[in-house]
Amino acid sequence: MKEMSALADKTSGQNSRQSSTVEDQKPVRQKVKLGSEMLLESGSNILTGKQMGIITNHTGVLSNGSHVVDAMKNTPGIDVAAVFSPEHGFRGDAPAGAHVEHEVDQNTGIQIYSLYGEHNKPEKSMLQGIDLLVYDIQDVGTRFYTYISTLALAMEAAAENRIPFVVLDRPLVSAGDTVGGPMIQDGLRSFIGMLPLPILYSLTPGELAGFIQDEYLRPKGLTTDLQVVRMGYYRRSMWYDETGLPWRPPSPNVPTFETAIIYPGAALVEGTNVSEGRGTPCPFKYIGAPFVNGDRLAELLNSHEMPGVSFQSIDFTPHEVSFVSHPRFKDQVCHGIEVSVTDREKLKAVEVGLAMVCALKNLNPHEVGFRADGAFDRLAGDKKVREMVERGAGYREIAATWEEGLSKFRHAREKYFLY
Repeated sequence: MKEMSALADKTSGQNSRQSSTVEDQKPVRQKVKLGSEMLLESGSNILTGKQMGIITNHTGVLSNGSHVVDAMKNTPGIDVAAVFSPEHGFRGDAPAGAHVEHEVDQNTGIQIYSLYGEHNKPEKSMLQGIDLLVYDIQDVGTRFYTYISTLALAMEAAAENRIPFVVLDRPLVSAGDTVGGPMIQDGLRSFIGMLPLPILYSLTPGELAGFIQDEYLRPKGLTTDLQVVRMGYYRRSMWYDETGLPWRPPSPNVPTFETAIIYPGAALVEGTNVSEGRGTPCPFKYIGAPFVNGDRLAELLNSHEMPGVSFQSIDFTPHEVSFVSHPRFKDQVCHGIEVSVTDREKLKAVEVGLAMVCALKNLNPHEVGFRADGAFDRLAGDKKVREMVERGAGYREIAATWEEGLSKFRHAREKYFLY
């Protein structure tokens, strides 16, 4: 993997791969510069004279609010020939799981190919005349967030068609040492979990691209000419709200920064027959169902004294909105809990999500069940998680089963660190 270190060096050395100096612990004094900004400000010629395809969506914005497609289109010598969009579409407003069609952007006249419709991977016909593929998408660092499957398949298409691939790096949501959950089993891989990762993996898109090169492409006998444009002034210890960058929801049901922190665990509830809060103002923070006793659920979860989180009983009613089609228990009053982060440094999000599933099953053994389509297993990545929940195991006992694999991953991922 090629790193654009010449660009990163303009940040006075703050992008060194591993640093434990006291300086790293100081409050942020300089706003992080995105990979896109580093590239555009550098005057680099890697895009000049190329017919470029850019994989992006509504999150591909610079800190000044301009979209990367517009910024590049307005830069002399850069030709944006096509855009490729992931789940939720180029504008980020399509419902989760809804297929998105190809279109032509009304503002620029550029062809937009959907990679969440008939095709999840760029077809050879879509790449005709493309000299370079560029990726610029903000995600939440979670294995089953489909943007990273789009990244892997786009890199595969680039390798197959001998097209260089550039990743414009973006920050993690959580601090860079935050990992959690089981490693995925081979038999459970799908578009919502393709890569050999734990649920919460804490690699930036650029770091993940290096991982994909080694762990996904090379076993297939493929490699791509990969370059990563690193961020300026970024440190692994940063949470997103410490970067100085504006928050932009990465998808419609992750509207806030706190939601993004909770999401890696709370999303496990989607694999059950309980509402995860879609169709309410607080998806993934509201958890419940008409048959749940919210007071008892909150009391049980709070009794675990899990670090960094608290639970309060609440009633909520899911409604259909533009980006949520047919929410679970539509227009029905659900009783349940609101999840609140009290100390993000101590929070173990995946364990919190698992604890919620265990508590729901414990209190409502006959009412709470797992989706028949196997969604919970695909989200968890290990059938043993569901089997242990069904047997009545506690969340701590279940979490202990994935610690060995997680420990190995923590060590293995360090060779991909760029910060």
